[in-house]
Amino acid sequence: MTIDEMLADARALLRRLDPREADEAMRNGSVLIDVRTSSQRERDGTVPDAVPIALNVLEWRADVTSCTHDPRLGGPEVPLIVLCAEGFCSSLAAARLIALGRDATDVRGGFDAWRRRGLAVAAVESNVTT
Repeated sequence: MTIDEMLADARALLRRLDPREADEAMRNGSVLIDVRTSSQRERDGTVPDAVPIALNVLEWRADVTSCTHDPRLGGPEVPLIVLCAEGFCSSLAAARLIALGRDATDVRGGFDAWRRRGLAVAAVESNVTT
């Protein structure tokens, strides 16, 4: 399998959101997870109210049975939206969250598209890692 095939398989599981749809979904109770690196967030800013979680621990933070579950992600009834820089690794991450039993999707175009649409972006004041 190639990465393009893997990405296509992941995206076949998702109803991907454009940035405005993701913004609206957040207002309706979805949680946006920013999986970009801390240096990317510090350089480019972040979406207000997004939960920063490193990709290497995402599944443990999202799994409600894990001792390291992040309560900001809520339970299985809370929809999760994954945001990366350009919308590639977020698709793969969202598919992994679906495999965990979470309602998950991602943002088409990632943070770059979010910012281009003129949606809210906040500066990051310190190095936040989870």
